[in-house]
Amino acid sequence: MKKKKVAGVFFSLMLTAGLMAGCGGNEQSSGSTGGSGGGGGDVIKIGANLELSGGVASYGQSIAEGVELAFDEINKEGINGKKLELVKVDNKSEAAEATNGAIKLISQDKVVAIVGSATSTNTLAQVQIANDNKVPVITPSGTNPTITTKDGKVNDFIFRTCFIDPFQGTVAAKFALDDLKVKSAAILIDSASDYSKGLAASFKETFTAGGGKIVAEEAYVAKDTDFRATLTNIKAANPEFLFLPGYYEEVGLIVKQARELGLNVPIMGGDGWDSPKLIEIAGKDALNNTYITNHYSSGDPDPKIQEFVKAFEAKYNKAPDAFNALGYDTAYFLADAIKRAGSADPVKIKDALAQTKDLQLVTGIFTINENHDPIKSAVILEYKDGQQQFKTKVNP
Repeated sequence: MKKKKVAGVFFSLMLTAGLMAGCGGNEQSSGSTGGSGGGGGDVIKIGANLELSGGVASYGQSIAEGVELAFDEINKEGINGKKLELVKVDNKSEAAEATNGAIKLISQDKVVAIVGSATSTNTLAQVQIANDNKVPVITPSGTNPTITTKDGKVNDFIFRTCFIDPFQGTVAAKFALDDLKVKSAAILIDSASDYSKGLAASFKETFTAGGGKIVAEEAYVAKDTDFRATLTNIKAANPEFLFLPGYYEEVGLIVKQARELGLNVPIMGGDGWDSPKLIEIAGKDALNNTYITNHYSSGDPDPKIQEFVKAFEAKYNKAPDAFNALGYDTAYFLADAIKRAGSADPVKIKDALAQTKDLQLVTGIFTINENHDPIKSAVILEYKDGQQQFKTKVNP
């Protein structure tokens, strides 16, 4: 997902590219310039560049919890005789801080790979640094397609554990048409978010191709708090369904105000809704008759999922959300690659990540495609009385 438009990051990256090219040294393959020392001794240092504070701290904190649980489990046996050591930096939900975090992790902490960031913008802020220094970055939840590929070119050292934006929008449109049987819809987006706009574009394309009609398209700006005028315009268009691909902070207020205005149609969004704070903001009653596309459901009866849920609840005394699961899966995705590489060399790890096939994880069985994106399923969840209920699973 992507929180804000990248501002000033390109200039920052240009300044740091020359700096980072000189970082590195020992125990690296020829041509590798970054992440030196992270695989030396008895530990393998893995960085986590996450939103631990700021506007989307809920996402980064959840990913960190998932990674830490996975590392606890993995380190019981170790990998190739070594333990994984997590080095965390807080990017404060800001792209510039994500850039600084990547520089620190690679040049100072000597990590061999980086987990994060949670949002697309903060992941994009690391792409050039990762590629220049040949250190793999895996975003658990950055869904913007340009993270892994840009202008038809694959970013060699960038991977993701989640599906991409167009898949979510397509799944939502098919669900609205085929399951809810609606024929008209309104779309309300965050005008500053490529994540929101990307989901909306793929929803609109699929929905109209399937015979649906878009009767209203409106936008808001992140950090707005009063959406009543916009929602009144939408209500006047009389839609049977509202597609709302945004983040929990604004989404919670929008859903609450929509219900107060009598807009009681089904409302649906993407994984950006998934935070415990959404229920606090919107209220459990307002969230009835709302749906999201997501990466997994703790209510899925799959034995691997239930095993993860049990382990997570034992450690944290709460049910795991999708970001917990994606963090957990990212750790196992990386550990599997390190084991197959037989080395803590970042370039060899990158090659092993790219060769991943039929890996069984909590959020599904996935294979990395030629764009470094996983081929995997999505789930649809429904909110009922403040609880997420597993609705269905959708294969790619």
